[in-house]
Amino acid sequence: MRKHLSVMLAACGAAVALLPARPSVAQPAPAADPKALAENAAGFLKKSQNADGSWGKEPQNRGVTGIVVAGLIRTGTKPDEAPVAKGVKFIEGLVSKDGHIAGNDDKAILINYTTSINVMALTAADPDKYKAVVAGAAKYLKEYQWDEARGKKEDSDFYGGAGYAGDKSRPDLSNTAFFLEALKDAGVSKDDPAFKKAAVFVSRCQNLKSEFNQAPWAAKTNDGSFVYTGANGGENRRDDAARTTDMGGYGSMTYAGIKSLIYAGVSKDDPRLKKALEWVGKNYTLDANPGMPEANSQRGLYYYYHTFAKCMAALGEDTFTDAKGVRHDWRADLLAALAKRQKPDGSWVNENDRWMEGDPNLVTGYALLALSHVNKPHK
Repeated sequence: MRKHLSVMLAACGAAVALLPARPSVAQPAPAADPKALAENAAGFLKKSQNADGSWGKEPQNRGVTGIVVAGLIRTGTKPDEAPVAKGVKFIEGLVSKDGHIAGNDDKAILINYTTSINVMALTAADPDKYKAVVAGAAKYLKEYQWDEARGKKEDSDFYGGAGYAGDKSRPDLSNTAFFLEALKDAGVSKDDPAFKKAAVFVSRCQNLKSEFNQAPWAAKTNDGSFVYTGANGGENRRDDAARTTDMGGYGSMTYAGIKSLIYAGVSKDDPRLKKALEWVGKNYTLDANPGMPEANSQRGLYYYYHTFAKCMAALGEDTFTDAKGVRHDWRADLLAALAKRQKPDGSWVNENDRWMEGDPNLVTGYALLALSHVNKPHK
């Protein structure tokens, strides 16, 4: 009888061993209060706002203000409350006759970038009130996308992308991601040619040798990550001294690439997204901007956080399972990362002052945009 029981137990053990392993669940830090984080940030931003309603130094304040306004509204500040109302008033003053939202003077720099951000802010404030303004901005943005109308055919590595300022600015993935987000917020259909053209450019920023990217550097790494731009033969921002030779992908651009393809209607079953998500699975972290060299690991951290949040929300999943089989509650992970980094005065700031992340106004805006997806994710 004992021998028979032993055989039965051994058989059961073997059967259990054959079952697929359940993913383990990562245990995030004790939950912080996202409402308290947002209220503390709003308190800081009320004090740091300029007299004209903007945030930051001229002329970059024209874009920073849009980031802050959208972040405040999406985390609970009403559009008619201070300091948002003054910020929206400032943005209204940037609306130009030709449609962009960057100002009518010689300080109107980074026009595509600034317009895209301010579309996001005005649609958050009141999509009905600003419907005409936003439509004009979307028309302007589409006219400055690199395509046949601007002398670029599909075989050009500029094709479909958007840059900082239109006529002379080569396209990059960051600007193109904001451009697509502005079109999405403006209600432009994902079937619009602008999205389809953008998908061509975005795909050419991916480290994936395929029919979508024939650039020599794509086959070298071939891990599914994304770089700063495929234009001009490829340029990157991981290492300032090796912009055209170091084409390794990194987190902020990879998440920007994934969400941009999703906005353009690319299926999650598409090889581009599958390979990109495979890279994310191997590099899932909120302690650094993954993929960056160790010395630059904190570079662009808060831009990364807000792009991470938007991307995960666009994927439509509550959890993400990494390459080791660990299932992450990404919202809890993000909340914990933001909570431990908020300053006593309610701000966030990056000690690595690259890409303007030494400005607590900009960084606090990024953090609020990320935080807005913790409780109320919007796709």
